[in-house]
Amino acid sequence: MSELRVVHLSSADVSLVVTQQGDELPAIVHWGARLDVSDDDLRTLATMDHRPGLSADSDVPYRPSVLPEHSRGWFGRPGLSVHRGGRAWSPRFRAEPLLVAGKPAPAGATSLGAGSIVVEASDDWAGIGVVLEIDLTVAGLLRTRFGVRNLGTAGDDVDVVEALPSLPVPVRASEILDFSGRWAHERIPQRHPVVRGTHARVSRRGRTGLDATTVLALGVPGFAADAGETWLCHVGFSGDHEHTVERTDGFLAFRGGELLLPGEVRLKAGDEYVTPWIFGAYGEGWDAASARFHAYLRDRNRAGMRPRPVTLNVWEAVYFDQDAATLTELAEQGAALGVERFVLDDGWFRGRRDDRAGLGDWEPDPRAWPDGLRPLADRVRSLGMEFGLWVEPEMINEDSDLARAHPDWILRARDALPARYRFQQVLDLTNPDAYAHIRDRLDALVSEIGVSYLKWDHNRDLVDAGHPATGSPAVHDQTMAVYRLLDDLRRRHPDLEIESCASGGGRVDLGILERTDRIHPSDSHDPVDRFHNLRWTGLLVPPEMMGSHVASAVSSTTGRTSTLAYRCAVAFLGHFGIEWDIRGLSGDEREVLSTWIARWRRQRGLISTGRAVSGSSDPADPSLRGVVSPTRDEAIYVVVTPATSADAMAHIRLPGLDPRRRYRLTASAPESLGPPWQVPGWLNAATLPGEDEGGAPVLSGAALGILGLDFPVFHPERAAVLHAEAVS
Repeated sequence: MSELRVVHLSSADVSLVVTQQGDELPAIVHWGARLDVSDDDLRTLATMDHRPGLSADSDVPYRPSVLPEHSRGWFGRPGLSVHRGGRAWSPRFRAEPLLVAGKPAPAGATSLGAGSIVVEASDDWAGIGVVLEIDLTVAGLLRTRFGVRNLGTAGDDVDVVEALPSLPVPVRASEILDFSGRWAHERIPQRHPVVRGTHARVSRRGRTGLDATTVLALGVPGFAADAGETWLCHVGFSGDHEHTVERTDGFLAFRGGELLLPGEVRLKAGDEYVTPWIFGAYGEGWDAASARFHAYLRDRNRAGMRPRPVTLNVWEAVYFDQDAATLTELAEQGAALGVERFVLDDGWFRGRRDDRAGLGDWEPDPRAWPDGLRPLADRVRSLGMEFGLWVEPEMINEDSDLARAHPDWILRARDALPARYRFQQVLDLTNPDAYAHIRDRLDALVSEIGVSYLKWDHNRDLVDAGHPATGSPAVHDQTMAVYRLLDDLRRRHPDLEIESCASGGGRVDLGILERTDRIHPSDSHDPVDRFHNLRWTGLLVPPEMMGSHVASAVSSTTGRTSTLAYRCAVAFLGHFGIEWDIRGLSGDEREVLSTWIARWRRQRGLISTGRAVSGSSDPADPSLRGVVSPTRDEAIYVVVTPATSADAMAHIRLPGLDPRRRYRLTASAPESLGPPWQVPGWLNAATLPGEDEGGAPVLSGAALGILGLDFPVFHPERAAVLHAEAVS
């Protein structure tokens, strides 16, 4: 038998076991709970599912590698589909020994902590090479990608059709939780059994998509927030992509990657295409798995390097009706409430009185801003706030000076322009001249005005998005150009923060989050919808990277009316802000809002570092989101009552606390539950965190986390914030 190599990586409470038989591509034989086993056990694990057959090259089913190969008898989707004008379409790779920490893995078993495995392989007959990377991070997050290179001669191109790495999951994970959605109502959960065949969630929108699943969860039957083995999977790419579950004979895997359009990636001799990273997080319950994504982002993103500033965004305050006096008044009133960042939204640039004109002409409109934006920005800074600005650099209105000057800078698959969406077209950032124009214009705005923050929007899907000169597909190239543009700006302005907004939550993925500091989860600030959006988006994104704003009492998207306390409570576990015309606040509203802002500023350190937890996902139960400090000495929970319930009281548990310690529990927002708020039993305090507890109860973490407490649900769609602080 050929030489066997087994590499065991382990980190946190996760193990990854990768095997390589001879010169074959590696296979993952275990990804899940940490294994404390001997080298002999690892070798046994590596061979225990061997299926005897006529030979290694027969059509007997084989253990699929991370890149399953049709040429070896794999009848599911190949890991790599390529061809040379219809030839060399079934590659059979011969791999070099696994490289671990840059050195070849020896025969037998090798056990390490967190780390990376790299494998180089080639098919000399097909003239194709691959380099496969597999990482297990310190937090236990798995990620993999590979590059494919044309090793042939000049004039003999390779077309890449599909590149889908495989992350195998035990077949006992027989349920799927994924998500759909639409504008202003993203991340709607849907749960269903795994079936034989494939379950595919694809996006052809040129961005992640308002209906994108964002993450796809596989789990044992009944898996929940804090129970049941769970595998969360994600494709870290902002263009066309797919999340797929594949179930075949004794095999279950997550398959993910970029969705390539016909002829989109064609490799000349020496060229290489590198897939996006696909990610997987394992945990006992989805909260534990989600924590690995949060740790990954917090380690790489700049959002945690300083306290998150309370933000006032003016869109729902003024829309397109902008003038210096109005915006200055909003800034002054925001500063008085405790706002720390002021963001001027859409409508500030030349010709922009509505959404039909102006995109591409990134100069202050002289009618609204005769003296430019610098005076407003200077006034904002004099009030102790940062100045932020809305832009949509990837789009262009046909009614703009830029479009009239450069009609050839608009993506199109044919001579005619694509159908308009929101009166927009897509600016061709793959064109070096168009790219340089937008980069330099944004660079100048940041430098000349003193912009600290860009709200970067993306309001249309990419339809018929071809290179203007040839009509060939341009989604991949456009996505990579956007990444370069963001990277360029961040290099030029290291302190500039950028928000990813795409009609709300239409571009939420680790590709964009590697380059931005927060997301706009939804255009709906209705707290009923927003709570659930934050909860499910939070499977991937930590709370401090999700914009979470308090808007007007009557929602602009749903028309639903809600109390100020409810709106503030729902917004509390996120990057807190305001999107509301605060000039008309009553004295009581001003006092309540400033109190919530001050409270959030006291707690933002915990929100930015704590472990996110959640409660029941049954719509008949109260919903819960929380953060628990790394030392478990403090926690904050937001509890929202269901829309309707047959009960007056419901039982909730507060997860994540140390069962051996005792905690003082206090609650805020009593008016949202009906004055006075009384919880039958022991919890009858209605005090605010940081104020006089007035006899607040003290209970053990076991009592709160295991036994739980009764909570009133007789008022539908109301919220309270609970604060647990260790006293022993």
